[in-house]
Amino acid sequence: SSGRRYARTTVARKLSMVRSFLRFCAENGLVTDNVAVGVGSPKLPKRLPQVLTPDQVANLLEVMGGSSPLQLRDRALFELIYSSGLRCQEALGLKLGDLNFQASEVRVKGKGRKVRVVPVGEIALNALERYLREGRTRLAKLGTEEDHVFLSRRGLPLNSSDVQRRLARYLALAGAPLGTSPHTLRHSFATHLLEGGADLRVIQELLGHSSLRTTQIYAHVSAAHLRKVYRRAHPRA
Repeated sequence: SSGRRYARTTVARKLSMVRSFLRFCAENGLVTDNVAVGVGSPKLPKRLPQVLTPDQVANLLEVMGGSSPLQLRDRALFELIYSSGLRCQEALGLKLGDLNFQASEVRVKGKGRKVRVVPVGEIALNALERYLREGRTRLAKLGTEEDHVFLSRRGLPLNSSDVQRRLARYLALAGAPLGTSPHTLRHSFATHLLEGGADLRVIQELLGHSSLRTTQIYAHVSAAHLRKVYRRAHPRA
């Protein structure tokens, strides 16, 4: 009656609560018909992924400097994710045999157990080599793991919860935006490639997307970036 308009996300959230309540009532005999069946939710606009600028990525990776086994591991892990656009789980699943330093590439097992080979940049390769030489050898002595590249402080395969906890510390040190995650580095990898002139289909292959439609979200991110640069730089924008 007030004529107040609600955001689509608010409507969708409230509808979800109503559906859950009515489903509970129907399952427990409190109502004869679930009137929410068939009621559609509003179509939500697709949110653009969070992306860091190249300077923000550099600042984040620089605060991971240090010579302890865990610091060397973290630097190598996040350099690799950004350098090659890996999903966090893909990086954590890497085995020693997946690394090919001579060819500067890694073999990745992605979603649906699909295997792809992706290039690795020189900086990430150097970080990996140092970690394997000075960090992993010490961590491996603490456990029984022989194959996984990235190990925990107990010498076991590293898990994503540990990665997120470690990343939170570095985010505070670097002053990175809230909500930054390992996947943000993957998004940044794709966006920076596109802004540098890379073909969208090449980015699709590097990311391991089965459909080009999934990769096209980065074209929207890049367009938003271009508009922002235009408004900031053009004297009559």
